[in-house]
Amino acid sequence: MSTALLISAMIIVAYLLGSISSAILVCRLKGLPDPRSEGSKNPGATNVLRIGGVWAAALVFFFDMLKGALPAYGAYLLGIHGFWLGIVAISACIGHMFPIFFQFKGGKGVATALGAMASISYMAVSLMSTWLLVVLISRYSSLAALITCLLAPFYTLWFDSRFILPVSMLSLLIIWRHKDNILRLVRGEEPKIFGNKKR
Repeated sequence: MSTALLISAMIIVAYLLGSISSAILVCRLKGLPDPRSEGSKNPGATNVLRIGGVWAAALVFFFDMLKGALPAYGAYLLGIHGFWLGIVAISACIGHMFPIFFQFKGGKGVATALGAMASISYMAVSLMSTWLLVVLISRYSSLAALITCLLAPFYTLWFDSRFILPVSMLSLLIIWRHKDNILRLVRGEEPKIFGNKKR
């Protein structure tokens, strides 16, 4: 198989894998409401935490990270490196955000991006620590995601600068997906991940 064909195949595989909505499937298996119609109406781990509790959210977070990490690491093992490896990772996140299997209505891609970025640039501890620290201090999942995405390119420069362009592109994409959250944070209307029942 030619390199171009291999890259194209992995981009498609990554998108399709990303299109599998962990939040919707976990909620169905656990008999929970559809996350697209409850809470924030976002099919992601944070909304599942609100409507289904910690264990359901943990499952969603794990599988969302996995569907970002698997295609990126798989592409790496197949000899895809540098910029195109980053594009494979971005494809998984685009699948999560715009899933072909769920009417192109997906989540915001944070966990999938964390899994993808960690697998291509060896910075899992830095990414997860940043996200967790901001959540514990602020109790805002969206703020944690935004700060982690803003810092991700700098972590990439430190760990492996080859991936600075795709990681920066991915970070900007996630920040764009959080535009409504940014407005709510500015207005003081964003719901907290713990201790705030406000929708």
